Amino acid sequence: MKLALKAADIIIIILVSVITFFAFFFVYSKQNSSAQVLIRAQNDEWIFPVDIKETVVVSGPLGDTVVRIENNTAWIESSPCDNQTCAASGLVSKQGQWTACLPNNVLLMIYGAKDKKDDIDTIVW
Repeated sequence: MKLALKAADIIIIILVSVITFFAFFFVYSKQNSSAQVLIRAQNDEWIFPVDIKETVVVSGPLGDTVVRIENNTAWIESSPCDNQTCAASGLVSKQGQWTACLPNNVLLMIYGAKDKKDDIDTIVW
């Protein structure tokens, strides 16, 4: 039994191939600038792009925690907790980095984009 391709079959194969190519190109050619900042409190959650300039005041059980986003980094600027460990923890800028004010139930995390190069954890490695 011999199957013959007709003109309509060839056109459909070409269209499916072109659509597949453009879909592949669209999905895998995106820039890695889609990192986002997640701020989570007891009953609230905020998501911001990491490349904006924003100050967010987050209410918690102890009072207000101030979170800053600027120059592709985020940090906890101040918090009402006694020891201020969260404010001293520094900047977060890469995917997976986080800091938190545990007494005030505030989490700050970067997610959503892979870094262009993987950093090796030299402390563990």
